[in-house]
Amino acid sequence: MAALLCLLLLLQSSAAREITFPPTAGYGQQPIFAQDGIDITSGSAFAGLTTYANLPYVHCLAGEGEELEKYDIAIIGAPFDTGVTARPGARFGPGGIRQGSRRIAAESAWNIYTGENVFQDWAEIVDCGDAPLTFLDNTVALRQLDATHKLVSGRPANSTEYPTPRIITLGGDHTTTLSALRSTFHHWGEVSVIHFDSHLDTWDPKVLGGGISHYAGVNHGTFLHIAHEEGLIRNTSAHAGIRAPMVRPKGDLRNDVRCGFEIVKARDIDRIGVAGIIDKLKNRVKHSKVYISVDIDVLDPAFAPATGTAEVGGWTTRELLSILDGLAGLQIVGADVVEVAPIYDNPGETTLLAAAEVVHSLLGLMVQIPVV
Repeated sequence: MAALLCLLLLLQSSAAREITFPPTAGYGQQPIFAQDGIDITSGSAFAGLTTYANLPYVHCLAGEGEELEKYDIAIIGAPFDTGVTARPGARFGPGGIRQGSRRIAAESAWNIYTGENVFQDWAEIVDCGDAPLTFLDNTVALRQLDATHKLVSGRPANSTEYPTPRIITLGGDHTTTLSALRSTFHHWGEVSVIHFDSHLDTWDPKVLGGGISHYAGVNHGTFLHIAHEEGLIRNTSAHAGIRAPMVRPKGDLRNDVRCGFEIVKARDIDRIGVAGIIDKLKNRVKHSKVYISVDIDVLDPAFAPATGTAEVGGWTTRELLSILDGLAGLQIVGADVVEVAPIYDNPGETTLLAAAEVVHSLLGLMVQIPVV
């Protein structure tokens, strides 16, 4: 009884005086809750919805006639992993990447190298949440993702100078890039792809899929072959970071060239350095619009263990970020970060942090050079 009486007295005394937490000075935010003299402002990366980099959430898939906040760059999650050939789990990648980005906030994201802040530039950047995808049928799920991309990219942009919004997709396994390439083709025609990966991903569905069925042939190792067959990509595309074994050495390489790709191997960085890798990639795709796809397994498992098909001998996170930053000047019409499977990460969230920072770099490329 005495303890209860003390608690009541404490509550009464708290209600009688004003308590503000966190301090309002310096936060620049309005209280989201006020009662009994207690003001609670947000100012926390752990409050509300977990969006990428604490960006505003916009329900981009709302029906026609509903007014939405306009945007120039949209983040979309693609929770899909039924096209993998090794470890599943990438359907949880979008949430994992967002979790890894919680430390990023728009007002304090100034780049130490460039002095710029992509979130405070001309582009309105929002998080649209995840696409609603079935996990029971790959082909239906991809059609759902096709429709999502079409709707999100088809809305009027916030900028009057650059009318078409661009999308960064958070995967999901690499099959999801196929829908993104279909979307970019609809707006910009054929694109050159810079494909950061340890695997070629241009395998013929008859090879990686066994010719069992069309369903089996659409997977995370064949999507670039399919994109070529659909006429979505230019023959001036490039792989970067390749090191994984092939299925048919001569046949795989011949088909890769036929699909329009040039290979930059992972160990090339030991011979020509970061600057040499940048030069090879930029020379390959110059004079064309570019789509950048980053499979997180381009990194060595020491830096990104949380992925479905890890391959040793990859690049460091610093090397990858330096290469991405070096691609400034290209017209990036779309991008993604895929194959993040959080279940295989460590308690320090090494992979999630790396993936979140890669998205940050991709946003920087998009903001620096708007597509004309």
